[in-house]
Amino acid sequence: MFDRDLWAEIFQSISKNKLRSILSGFTITFAILIFTLLFGISNGLQNTFSSFFINNTPNAIYIYSGKATVPFKGKKSGRRVQLTNKEVQYIKETNSDKVQYLSPKIYKNFNVSYEHNKNNYPVNGVLPDNQFIDTYKLSNGRFINLSDIQKNNKTAVIGRLVKNDLFKNKNAIGKYINLQGINFKVIGVFEKEGDDNAERVIYIPLSTSQSLYANNDYVDQIDLTYNKNMSYTEVVAFSKLLEKQLKELLIISPNDQGGIWIRNVAENIKDTNMMMLVLTVLIFFIGFGTLIAGIVGISNIMIYVVSERTKELGVRKVLGASPKSIVALILLESITITSIAGYLGILIGIGTVNLIGDSLEKYFITNPSVDTSIIIGAMITLVISGCIAGYVPAKRASKIKPIVALRDE
Repeated sequence: MFDRDLWAEIFQSISKNKLRSILSGFTITFAILIFTLLFGISNGLQNTFSSFFINNTPNAIYIYSGKATVPFKGKKSGRRVQLTNKEVQYIKETNSDKVQYLSPKIYKNFNVSYEHNKNNYPVNGVLPDNQFIDTYKLSNGRFINLSDIQKNNKTAVIGRLVKNDLFKNKNAIGKYINLQGINFKVIGVFEKEGDDNAERVIYIPLSTSQSLYANNDYVDQIDLTYNKNMSYTEVVAFSKLLEKQLKELLIISPNDQGGIWIRNVAENIKDTNMMMLVLTVLIFFIGFGTLIAGIVGISNIMIYVVSERTKELGVRKVLGASPKSIVALILLESITITSIAGYLGILIGIGTVNLIGDSLEKYFITNPSVDTSIIIGAMITLVISGCIAGYVPAKRASKIKPIVALRDE
C-alpha cells in the first residue's frame, strides 16, 4: 500500500494517459457535483419553510374573523363577523381542559414618541397570557399582569428595537412614552432573537386598548395554546370543535368557509414536514441515481483500461509480477482517480452553492448548504464504489495467462 515505486507507477500511468484519466474522473466529478447541488437546494428549501414558522409556537391556534359568505338564520351574506370578549370568555370556560394559555389581540398602529425621538409602531392590546403564546424573552422589567387589566393601567411593554430607537442607551423602565397623545409607562422590554419585526411591537393591556381607543369590547384575533399532552388527532378535533362552537355563537352557517378562520400551527407544521420529507426522498433518489451513473461510468472505463493494458499486464507476469500486485496496481489507480475526481466535484459543488446561494432567495431557497456528514457519506460511497469498479476487471486481469496477454492486439 505504501510502496513508493507502486505509487510512482500509478501516477506515471495516470499522467501518461491524461485523456483516459480525465474521462474516467469526469463522470465522478459530475456525479458528486450534481449530488452536492441537489442537497444544497433541498436544505435551502427546508430553511425557507422553517422560517415560515419561526414566529409561531408549535402548539398555538390562531382564530380570525372574516365575512360571512352564506346567508343563515336571517343573517345576510357579506356581513362582517366581529369577535368580542364574549367569544373569548366562552372558549376559556367551555374548553378549560384543552386550553393552556389564551389571549385575544387588538391591532393598532400609532405614532409613538419619547422626548425628541418618535416613530410609528404596531401596538397590540393583549392579556397577560400573551407572553406564553408569543415566544419572546423579557430582558428587563415585567409583562402586563392581571392588575393592569383590571385597573385599565396605561402600561406598555416594548420590543428591543423600539427601546433602541426611542431611548438609545438609556434605561427605558419607568419612563413614559406617548401613544397617540396618551402617556404610557414602560414596564418591560422584550427580545425575540432572529425576528426584527417582532422587536418593533409594543404591548399594552387589552382592557386599556378597548376603553381608550375604541370604547367597545371588540377583538381582532384570538390566540391560544392547547394542552401539550393532546395527540395530533385530538388537536385537529379540537380545532374543528372551536370552529363549530364559534359558528353557533356568531350565527354563521356550518357550511360557510369565510366567517371564521382557524389556523392550527401543528397542522401547518405537519403538512410542511410531510412535503419536505417527500422532497428529500425524491432528491435523495435523484442524487443516488446520479452517483450510480458515475459508478457505472468509471466501472466501464476501468474495464476498458484493463483491456487496453492486457499486453502490458502480460509482460509484467512474465517478469514475475504476482496476481496480487496486478490487482493492487489496477485497484489503487481506480481509487486514486475516484478520490481526486470526487474531491474536485465536492469543491466545485460547495463553491457553486456558496457563490449563488444569496441570489436564490427570490426562488424561495434560503441559505443553501450541504451537511458535512452527507458529503463524507457520498465520498465514502464513491471510494468503495471505485474499489469495486477497479477490483472486478483487476481480478480478471490477474488471472490472464501471459502467453494469451502477449498475443493480444
